[in-house]
Amino acid sequence: MTDVTAKTNDRAEQASADNVMLDNSYRPTADEPFMCDRQQEYFRRKLIEWKESILREAKEVLTQLKNDSLREPDIADRASSETDWSIELRTRDRQRKLISKIESALRRIDEGEYGFCEVTGEPISLARLEARPIATMTVEAQERHERQEKVSRDE
Repeated sequence: MTDVTAKTNDRAEQASADNVMLDNSYRPTADEPFMCDRQQEYFRRKLIEWKESILREAKEVLTQLKNDSLREPDIADRASSETDWSIELRTRDRQRKLISKIESALRRIDEGEYGFCEVTGEPISLARLEARPIATMTVEAQERHERQEKVSRDE
């Protein structure tokens, strides 16, 4: 992440934190207006915490990669280590893609589009957003999308 992006994110996070106060026990409910300021701030914080957690973990892995040597004398040990690191690097790549989706969700919050299905425009259930805060489709739209993908692959 560039310094400019980090500063912009910090300002946006501070501005949102200044506008909406949430206590740590708050959870969105169906009793309040969908994607009201409190819900948006709740999901913003959840997404930011998730992203920071991924970045912390990636930094730890990078430090470990720098410190650990793949120069084990035994060829079997070296092969095992290389396989472990290959798996770890694939995991990091998946998490890099996940960070991109988290940033996209944060942009949707800023633009007022978060929580609404990109296909139907309907609200995505709070339970789904709680379980998968980067969701862009309702469960029904996602299922239709996956069925269409399967049909396309089978043809």
